[in-house]
Amino acid sequence: MFRLCRSALNIASFIALALLAASTASTASAADEPIPVRIVVAAMFERGEISGDEPGELQLWLERLPFNTRLSFPQGRGDIHLTDDGVMALLLGGGIANATATAMALGNDDRFDLRHAYWLIAGIAGGDPQDLSLGSAAWAKHVVDGDLAYEIDGREIPAEWPYGMVPLGGTEPADDPRDLSTTWTLNNISFELNADLVDWAWSITRQIDLGDSPGIREYRQLFDGFDNAQKPPFVTIGDTLSASTYWHGRNLNVWANDWVKLYAGADANFMTSNMEDSGTLTALQRLADAGRVDMNRILVLRTVSNYTMPPPGKSAQWSRTVPYPDSSRPSLEAAFVVGNRIVQALLDDWDRFKGETPTIGNDDR
Repeated sequence: MFRLCRSALNIASFIALALLAASTASTASAADEPIPVRIVVAAMFERGEISGDEPGELQLWLERLPFNTRLSFPQGRGDIHLTDDGVMALLLGGGIANATATAMALGNDDRFDLRHAYWLIAGIAGGDPQDLSLGSAAWAKHVVDGDLAYEIDGREIPAEWPYGMVPLGGTEPADDPRDLSTTWTLNNISFELNADLVDWAWSITRQIDLGDSPGIREYRQLFDGFDNAQKPPFVTIGDTLSASTYWHGRNLNVWANDWVKLYAGADANFMTSNMEDSGTLTALQRLADAGRVDMNRILVLRTVSNYTMPPPGKSAQWSRTVPYPDSSRPSLEAAFVVGNRIVQALLDDWDRFKGETPTIGNDDR
């Protein structure tokens, strides 16, 4: 009888231990499940604290949306912020190197599942006065890198050259770029985004009233003869050029327009200058190759804080050093207001847009 009871006790103990182990494993497995992210809002710079002072590109998002969770991210440029409904916001850092490193680190962070996430890269930029006014917003279909180039000092170029920038493999400005992918391993000079997604984003933001302000109104009047530069802020589609060098001036503005067409095609149109996006797109492309992100779900929104060239009668040095009108606040507001329209539209119909990328034809708005 004693042996039987002891045997039964051993069996019961074994079952209890097995159930405890299974429960522990299940709990650990649940704890280790990556957080599904619906939307990544990627800003580039912040001026000071992330709330309560003069805002940079991230602060308005954190102050106006319910980011209730804050996670340490030492391999980035600050903490990661999450809402309960799957929106993530973070800083990539200024310059191509910072943006590349941070985006790659995020994409390889096993705490997060980014396979279905939409990426909204939203920041301020220089704007071509031939196309845009201060405070305007441009959705990019092409992101082109402006750092990978030959450069000759403008004081040493042939007299007939408009600038000293030459495509790699070329012999003179605006020469057709050569395919150097087999020797320099370059495949990150030009990125074409999902045009249907960009068109959808523009279609639901094009009528947004971006307001106006005395500062930008006064400054844009200097651009006599530039019709688009003198308009109140508006939303449009236009391509962006990335370079870690903060370039400025009439000749380089000609270069930027030529360069974007060389690498993105004759229909491309340079409208904004930025200092990060080709790096961010390089990282995202590598992550997509590894199955960690979806390149068809990337949006780049740039809003105009300053012009890329001086107004008539002013020097490039004057234009480069004059304070940004209204401390860039109109462009920062535009980045949030326009970008958040997209964030809310994706969240409102997430059951559909998790598996189906929005287009003008499949959105009931």
